[in-house]
Amino acid sequence: MKPGFIYIITNKNNTVLYIGVTSNLPQRIEEHKQKRYENSFSARYNLDKLVYFEQFQMIGDAIGREKQLKAGNRAIKEKLINSINPNWNDLYDDIIDIMTI
Repeated sequence: MKPGFIYIITNKNNTVLYIGVTSNLPQRIEEHKQKRYENSFSARYNLDKLVYFEQFQMIGDAIGREKQLKAGNRAIKEKLINSINPNWNDLYDDIIDIMTI
């Protein structure tokens, strides 16, 4: 079974949040940064800063967690981000090699 990740990205001013799920986090974040899908929500709102992620052994678990987070309000998401990344730094450099670990 494939591993899975949920992630939260935002823009440079941290005003818009997007929650996604993927089986390859570095590749997916790179797609956001390159605006690969130019008409997507993340491209329209310049969302390319990874501020939070969780890793799961199975993609199905990640999908379940994504649905749970999307059902929550912004305050819950901000609390989650602040728990591991209080300065809302871009975590992209931290996950570049996550698929080889």
